[in-house]
Amino acid sequence: MNLFSIALRNLSYRRLASFLTALSMALGVALVVLVLTISGVIEKSLERTSNVGYNLIIGAKGSPLQLVFNTVFFLSKPVENIPYSYYMEYLPEDGRQKELARVGGVLKEPERAGLYSFLMRGGFAIPLCMGDYVDEFRCIATTPAYFELLKHGDANDQEYRFAVGRNFVDFSEENGYFEAVVGAEVARQMGLRIGDEVNASHGAESGDEHAQGFRVVGILEPTGTPNDRGAFVNIEGFYLLEGHVAPDRDEESGLEKANTAQGPARESRLSRTRLPIEKREVTAILLKPSGFAAIGLEKQVNKTKFAQAVSPIAQIEGLLGVFVRPLRWALLGLTSLVCIVSAISILVSIYNSMNERKKDIAVMRALGASRDHITAIILLESLLIATVGGVVGWLVGHALGPLSNPWTMPATGVRIDWFSFNSSWEPWIIPGLILVGTLAGVIPAIAAYRTPVARSL
Repeated sequence: MNLFSIALRNLSYRRLASFLTALSMALGVALVVLVLTISGVIEKSLERTSNVGYNLIIGAKGSPLQLVFNTVFFLSKPVENIPYSYYMEYLPEDGRQKELARVGGVLKEPERAGLYSFLMRGGFAIPLCMGDYVDEFRCIATTPAYFELLKHGDANDQEYRFAVGRNFVDFSEENGYFEAVVGAEVARQMGLRIGDEVNASHGAESGDEHAQGFRVVGILEPTGTPNDRGAFVNIEGFYLLEGHVAPDRDEESGLEKANTAQGPARESRLSRTRLPIEKREVTAILLKPSGFAAIGLEKQVNKTKFAQAVSPIAQIEGLLGVFVRPLRWALLGLTSLVCIVSAISILVSIYNSMNERKKDIAVMRALGASRDHITAIILLESLLIATVGGVVGWLVGHALGPLSNPWTMPATGVRIDWFSFNSSWEPWIIPGLILVGTLAGVIPAIAAYRTPVARSL
């Protein structure tokens, strides 16, 4: 009988104590794997999403991080809205004239002058309207340029592709107003196909549904970004929905006037006439200025009374450095302590059994087993408990990750798969278990090594 078989038989003889000790190690390793998996997926998603394809987000004054969370990750609530005419300040002269001819309405100074248009040559400005929901997913109203000009991926070099269908088109006819493009996750969970109709609920998931629906004309390929969880609709149709008419605002501050009406009564959902510019608002503007104009533009916009410019990359990197990475280290330290306690329990379990095994060890020595053999058997027992518990814990940790999606995905926007793997840390788990198992068996092995044969017999 070899040493490995002897070690297995010894563990089998003390099966309850061995099982409980291995279970404690499995729980510790499962917690470590769960922390590594969740933190790794979240960090990777944040880093990938930071390559958003634009330099600045323009929104109402408020929390910069909230603006980024709402605009980039479709989490949190919109800060506030800003006038549509302010968005037009970033358009070139021909762009502003086209908007006026296309939509109708009146522009006042400084919008007519396009204060920031000279910084946008070669760049783009894309408006977003948010606040509504399609089922549990955010409804994002925008223009076709969102999928034509923006890119994604680690290197920000991948164009948005459609698994089926096409981008919605900004037609002048009414049929183009109420078209939608949905992300891969939205289509999967809601079972949507081309031609299906989705209805946005006003202001919240549980809000009143708009009677006018949007016809799905495109389903995006999976991107691994929050856009997989977005329902994108034509901004022209969004403005025609009931309750989406902008309130009157003070011309100087851009803030809503007190005790004013919402404008003339109108059944927006039945109208097919484009909402005039002075009755429009946007939640955010995605900007990609020309050259190095982003820094100067950010400072200039932040001096205004009602708007702010935020760099999404800076906010995401700050979130990673201040919150995500330190929290991961803290949780990893706590879960590692659980593994250390489990290793101590292995040591205590085997050491406490030494008094019962002195006679067995003496018999083995009398039959020709050397002290090194006895030491190797004890170390093997410790190593087997640590390794078996660790492997089970590794499997359990990866199984628990997807089970946490109903709680983690709504809060973080990140989906954890069965095979989510932290390539930086997880390869060290097995070597670490071997080391822990060996160290836990050292003291019992020394005790076995020093067992007096004659006295024990």
